[in-house]
Amino acid sequence: MASPPDICIRGAGIVGRSLALLLARERLNVALVDSPAWPSNTPDVRAYSINRAGMQLLRSLRCWPDSAAVTPVQRMQIWGDHGGQLSFGASEQGVDQLNWMVDVSVLQERLAQAVQFQPQIQVLQAPVAAPLTVVCEGRASQTRAELGVGFDIQHYEQHAIATRLLCEHPHQGVARQWFGFGPAAQTHGAKAEVLALLPMGGEGGREVALVWSVHPLRAQALMAMPAPVFAGALSLACAAALGSMQLSADRAVWPLQLARAQTWIGAMPGASKQSFALAGDAAHSIHPLAGQGLNVGLADVAELVQVICAKEFWRPLHDQKLLRRYERARQADVQAMGWVTDSLQRLFAQPGPVWQNLRNWGLRGFDHSGPLKHWVTQRAMGAGGPGTP
Repeated sequence: MASPPDICIRGAGIVGRSLALLLARERLNVALVDSPAWPSNTPDVRAYSINRAGMQLLRSLRCWPDSAAVTPVQRMQIWGDHGGQLSFGASEQGVDQLNWMVDVSVLQERLAQAVQFQPQIQVLQAPVAAPLTVVCEGRASQTRAELGVGFDIQHYEQHAIATRLLCEHPHQGVARQWFGFGPAAQTHGAKAEVLALLPMGGEGGREVALVWSVHPLRAQALMAMPAPVFAGALSLACAAALGSMQLSADRAVWPLQLARAQTWIGAMPGASKQSFALAGDAAHSIHPLAGQGLNVGLADVAELVQVICAKEFWRPLHDQKLLRRYERARQADVQAMGWVTDSLQRLFAQPGPVWQNLRNWGLRGFDHSGPLKHWVTQRAMGAGGPGTP
């Protein structure tokens, strides 16, 4: 890239690389600062749920992983803590898959390779001046802090534990999730938990990705368990839904939060004709119980590119009115998703028979709600929602 950059992207995760590739496709010169959010010395055991809009975006970049790293989700089953159940099926929605589970490391590698072959992108180790800087560094963004942008955080009394497991029985393309309480459910110290077993290893596979949201003290105890003991505790929590299980990867743990930046755009301090925008987890963070974190970030990417492509020819990239269009378009959708995940987390965090009956009655009622259930499922699938590429 011989010309000065039009846009500098700080953060080379999935959101940052996807944005860089889309902008380069529009013949913009992009400087991509390589600062991945996940520690490079830690095996990444995360798995992302990608909806239809996200899949279409990644396919348009020719970065959709091979089938070995992609597992179609045909059905999602949800259990409450007292008989409540909810089920979503692809056939009910008139589609072949609800969404796709994608191995994070494989997707990262595909995006990194695409970046290497894009002459409009220059990968750097330090940021450079540009008319527009887009911050995609993740929820612990150092740049956001340096810009003085407030980050309103609501800490959940939960940590997420993630790992991979091999199961006795095949997952059959079903994503399974349990809302309930831990071992102290019958005592005053009952703590809410959300457990998800997500299908991996392709169709017919026996591998699952675990995301287990538990109280911090419970997380500490689970992380300290030997692998076989941990697998036994997990089997008890999910009633051995897939038979016996054994860990196939290390465990990772991190605190959960609901967070949103106070502003998503602004002028770069001390620089004229330079502005910034936030995207992905640098702008917002939600509970993983709905599996929508990356989808929301990719929708940010699609909207920002759309705003830039549709701008008046005379309007510069640093124009605040231009960037305000992106901020307005995305904030309402992100706020709605945050409200949904936060409400579900709070609803299932309340102990006691009254709350228990209420939420399980709600699960059963929603499961038979017909058009409402279809509409909500279509939104989660990214079918025509905001930011759809």
